[in-house]
Amino acid sequence: MTFDTITLFSFVSAIFLLIGSFLCISGGVGILRFPDFYTRMHAVGVTDTLAAAMILLGLILQSPNSLVLIKLLIILVVTLFINPSASHALAKTAIHNGLMPMVIKHNHDKVILAEKEGKSSNRS
Repeated sequence: MTFDTITLFSFVSAIFLLIGSFLCISGGVGILRFPDFYTRMHAVGVTDTLAAAMILLGLILQSPNSLVLIKLLIILVVTLFINPSASHALAKTAIHNGLMPMVIKHNHDKVILAEKEGKSSNRS
């Protein structure tokens, strides 16, 4: 049994689309499960960038003509530059507006979650 190039491109495209879909779902789970704003933002920022790249690569492999391919490549490049910058700007704005990150202090066997009322550290 031999694979022609169309079948190979379809298979690789399906793998990229599945990985991208899994990353989108894991980013959504990160929003729901992580305890504070910064960990949620990190989960979404990383998975969103990588998921969008994987989905766009999967679509690039399935593109029927060169115009669609060029448009998808432009969207990919713009996404790879804008998403990390937007996450950084969002985190910096949250810090400047006084939203402190949650700090975990290890006290031998106990884990104490310190909230922002003077108990968390401000590293700037």
